[in-house]
Amino acid sequence: MTEDKPLSRAERNRLQLRADILQAAFIEFSDRGYHQTAIADIAQRLGIGHGTFYRYFDNKRDILEHVINDTAMQLIALLAAENAPNAVQTLAEYREQCQRIAQRFSEFAYANPKMLRLVLLEATSIDADMTQRVFALINTGGQLTAKYLANGVKHGFLRSDLDTTNTGHAIVGIIMAGMFRLLVDPANARVLAPYGEACVRLITEGMAKT
Repeated sequence: MTEDKPLSRAERNRLQLRADILQAAFIEFSDRGYHQTAIADIAQRLGIGHGTFYRYFDNKRDILEHVINDTAMQLIALLAAENAPNAVQTLAEYREQCQRIAQRFSEFAYANPKMLRLVLLEATSIDADMTQRVFALINTGGQLTAKYLANGVKHGFLRSDLDTTNTGHAIVGIIMAGMFRLLVDPANARVLAPYGEACVRLITEGMAKT
């Protein structure tokens, strides 16, 4: 078994500068809007030259791709361990799991409204390919939700005739409605609560096996 070699100082500095460029770009995109932000604005915020920027990223679009990937990874991380699709075997356990997931997603959304705006609104205005990237992210959410429902059918606490695929996408539709409502009213600390509660009740009461 081989041990990973520690990073050199130069490698650590390169990784840190790359992270700094991403953060600076995210702030500029959030403050100015994606289309109004120039590479010069990002470079000026960090005090670096254009050449330094292009050693790490091809263009603004390249950075936005990384933001979308990072958002996806953070959301997936919320669904690990006790919140994984196959982590529960009873309706009571599933209800608690749904409540945990709703709470964690709400906390993420309240903590990252600028990221949500960038991904859901700015990114879809760039080009067709970027719009498809965002749609693919949302579609993945529907597919993942369907796995939770399929687990419930498998263990017998959700209805056997449940259309898990389309219902999974419908649940994500409710969640998306909540996200857009938050973007309209970001100061409202309770704006997401009704959507989370509606999803939990819909799943654990409306779809439960009787």
